[in-house]
Amino acid sequence: MDDLDIKPDGKLTPEQEILVRLLTDNEVLEIDMALLSNTNDKWRKVAMVVATTMFDLTCRIEGIPDIYYSQRIRKLVGEKQLVARGDLTYMRYSEVRKPLANET
Repeated sequence: MDDLDIKPDGKLTPEQEILVRLLTDNEVLEIDMALLSNTNDKWRKVAMVVATTMFDLTCRIEGIPDIYYSQRIRKLVGEKQLVARGDLTYMRYSEVRKPLANET
């Protein structure tokens, strides 16, 4: 792997932003719940949590990119529903898990 392979996650395209804005509150909640259900008290790569969640048929929403799911993970970390290590703008190089009892 060279330095060119290590790039931060991109931004949503204008078309993707439109799709994201069309998500209902229930769909966003479903995505968040699926992201949380794909984590536990062990560290997991953000990319793995995102991929697992995206391929879960119960929450797959056509056209919503992995970047959005990664953004939702950052929000869940900000709300202290998940803890992270690494730079979350690099989903392949960061990890998340549920907070331990002493971290709440």
